[in-house]
Amino acid sequence: MQRVTMSMSDEFAKELDVFMRENGYENRSEALRDLARGGLDRARTEHSESGQCLAALVYIFDHGTREIPKRLAESYHTHHELSVATMHVHLDHDNCLEIAVLRGQTHAVKEFSQNVMTQRGVRHGRVTFVPVDVIDAEHKHHAHGDALAHSHIHPKP
Repeated sequence: MQRVTMSMSDEFAKELDVFMRENGYENRSEALRDLARGGLDRARTEHSESGQCLAALVYIFDHGTREIPKRLAESYHTHHELSVATMHVHLDHDNCLEIAVLRGQTHAVKEFSQNVMTQRGVRHGRVTFVPVDVIDAEHKHHAHGDALAHSHIHPKP
């Protein structure tokens, strides 16, 4: 095992100590290893351009911004093959939260998500990717019935 020395501000150290207590870590090494592992996994997934993925696109937009609801709807209709589901929440008189579940080729999902998040009037956009294997299969789901061909989505380990 390699040893790494790290300097941090007092404020960061206090924040890390709170994180450790809240999550049951016994020491900073364990906490930092898990945080680094999670960051590396996320970076690997977010920088991949190939393969299939699931993604959650979350953003807030000001529905009063000129034609933003229309522009967003057009984007989703143009890329309907990527959209699995969308939830729309009214936060106040001006702001709406949308959460979209997307599925498709990683490069296409990234491009679509970036397009949505950079629309004028959209704020606080973030996308989280989950790498998956999509396996086409034909089998029965019920004892009485014909086998049907369909896809199964399996998250990668």
